[in-house]
Amino acid sequence: MKVLITGATGLIGQEIVSLCHQANFDVNYLSTSKQKLQSLVNYKGFYWNPKEREIDTNCFQGVEVIINLAGATVAKRWTSSYKKEILESRIHTTSLILKTLQNTAHNVRHIISASAIGIYPDSFQNYYMEDSDKKDTGFLGEIVTQWENAVMQFKTIGVDVSILRIGLVLSEKGGAFPKMAKPIQLGLGAFFGHGKQWQSWIHVKDLARMFMFIAQEKLIGVYNAVSPNPISNKKLTRAIAKKYNKKIVMPSIPRFMMKLMLGEMYILLFSSQRVCSDKVMNSGFYFEFGSITQAIDVLVE
Repeated sequence: MKVLITGATGLIGQEIVSLCHQANFDVNYLSTSKQKLQSLVNYKGFYWNPKEREIDTNCFQGVEVIINLAGATVAKRWTSSYKKEILESRIHTTSLILKTLQNTAHNVRHIISASAIGIYPDSFQNYYMEDSDKKDTGFLGEIVTQWENAVMQFKTIGVDVSILRIGLVLSEKGGAFPKMAKPIQLGLGAFFGHGKQWQSWIHVKDLARMFMFIAQEKLIGVYNAVSPNPISNKKLTRAIAKKYNKKIVMPSIPRFMMKLMLGEMYILLFSSQRVCSDKVMNSGFYFEFGSITQAIDVLVE
């Protein structure tokens, strides 16, 4: 099988590329940086510039499955201009691929796209499944809704669509975990607010395996990409502290302080989404890191 990956050089993309090669899948990837383009037997890069609607159509040759990870990080201050970039980096990339396929001979049969659990409203009581009709009405909910709608348009050209709503991704190589762990390691760890907000997380290796599972099993539809055991911010912080043999002695960080420091983006630290992964498990997927203890044991050596 040959797959085309957008965002292949990112944290999640690198893990997926590694699994593809272990499964003897050939990988094509799109990059906006010509310096990152390689041309190996099983790993070939192709240039694109979504802002200018440019794409090397050779990237689709022999490709059956597209794994779509493109999108600017939301973990950066949400100025008006950056909000626009967050949206356009998802919508423009998705629509460019769709429009190109509409006008190009291809063998693509399946697109598997990243999404986010930010589509679900902030709640301490609800346990969200994929068929929930509740949608967040804030910035994140709007972004994710538009993103998913754009991906769903691939159905109009006969391509099967799968969407993975991703939670807090834990990896020792980057992302949120090193930023969470460092203060704790230094004895400066603290809860965000009262710490009761739910954090639905997933180890990066399980997430990469889930993308592969969806591709190999040809599963279609929306799936929550989170571990089966969501945890509160307080318990997550304490679990990391225990691994480092540290105690949480600092006072909790209040909302207003983080809002002053981070602006509107502070909501990422305080929103609560308890999300269910039963659907993908009922399809046969298993988690190597089902509990936070299992995950932290490998994240903290």
